[in-house]
Amino acid sequence: MTHTSTSSLTLILGGARSGKSTYAEALARELGGDDVLYIATAQALDDEMADRIARHQSQRPSTWRTLEAPLQPGRDLQALPFRASVILLDCMTLLVSNILLAHEGEPLAAIEAHITAEIEELLAASRGHRSHLIVVSNEVGMGLVPANPLGRAYRDLLGRANQYMAAVAERVIFMVAGIPMPLKGRHE
Repeated sequence: MTHTSTSSLTLILGGARSGKSTYAEALARELGGDDVLYIATAQALDDEMADRIARHQSQRPSTWRTLEAPLQPGRDLQALPFRASVILLDCMTLLVSNILLAHEGEPLAAIEAHITAEIEELLAASRGHRSHLIVVSNEVGMGLVPANPLGRAYRDLLGRANQYMAAVAERVIFMVAGIPMPLKGRHE
């Protein structure tokens, strides 16, 4: 089992079904073995999403611990009584959506401030754990412009969150058809 002495960040981006989560889980297993904390941001708001969550859970090693944190994962991470050498957040895409919907009706700048604060709290908590943080997120800048204002706001907010994470990450990997394409940092 590999233990990380200082924290670092790997951001894994890609489109839907690009292999992001599979790659992130393999990387987490490689870096942390059984000492992995999986932060899940999804919420089972309907049967289809409940099935997706159950499928993801069944694919993860049973030795990994899970923190359900659809909002405020940094705060929840700081409150944990244990540490993990690797923290895998899957995914930033849903976290931004959850924040947007929780603050719907507020000005876009205020929502973006909430997102930035949550990202900073997550990064600080990860550093406090001295863990390698792996964050999975969808790349939303390559598709069509959404037809409605909420969709456009979401695309803009997630795009800026991804840019923020990429700027502070030691490694950024872009996934295409299950193939990791390194954009920043070292790649094994």
